[in-house]
This record gives sequence, C-alpha cells and structure tokens, in this order.
Amino acid sequence: MREPIYLDHSATTPVRSEVLEAMLPFFGPRFGNPSSTHRWGREARVALDEARERLARSLGASADEICFTSGGTEADNLAVIGAWRALRNTRPVVVSTPIEHKAVLAAVHEVEEEG
Repeated sequence: MREPIYLDHSATTPVRSEVLEAMLPFFGPRFGNPSSTHRWGREARVALDEARERLARSLGASADEICFTSGGTEADNLAVIGAWRALRNTRPVVVSTPIEHKAVLAAVHEVEEEG
C-alpha cells in the first residue's frame, strides 16, 4: 500500500527540520512569555527579536515591519481589518469573493460594518 500524500498545506504545513531544531528548546525547558520581565521571558524575547531580525534581513525589510501571528485567522484579521483601519480616512475599497476562506470573509464583513 502506498503512503498517502497530504495536499492540504493551506490548513497546516510540516515544519522544516531547521525550524523544529531552533524551536525545540522553547517547547521544553526554555519556555517563557517574551513579554514578561523575568529571566525566562527575557530569554524568549531575545530569541524572538533575533528571529525577527533574521527574517527581516532575508526579506529586505526592517525588523519593525515583521509581525508574527499565532495563526491564519489572526493574520487575516491583521491584514484586512488592520489595513482598513489604518487607511479608512483615504476611503479604501475592500474587494473579496464569496469563495474566500471564512476567516477572510469574516474580516471583510467586519470592515463592511465599520463603513
């Protein structure tokens, strides 16, 4: 029997081995809230800032332009609602289609309610 092939990478994607290796310490003994001021939080903040700097360099961006989110819905909200709120005084138009993911549609509906 053949191994199945996973094709729904829009929903979840396997983590590259380099990413897993870098993250493993933070899933165990080095866990900490990077917004906390205690030792574990400061250590997590350093790692997070280093990751942000590294990603920014690889994208040709500045570190303050990089925003990590916890998942797709949060990213959709940030992109659609955040852009709308930042630009609403310029009267932007948000265009979507009925076949968008429900998280995008929910963000578009929120923007519609806001004006």
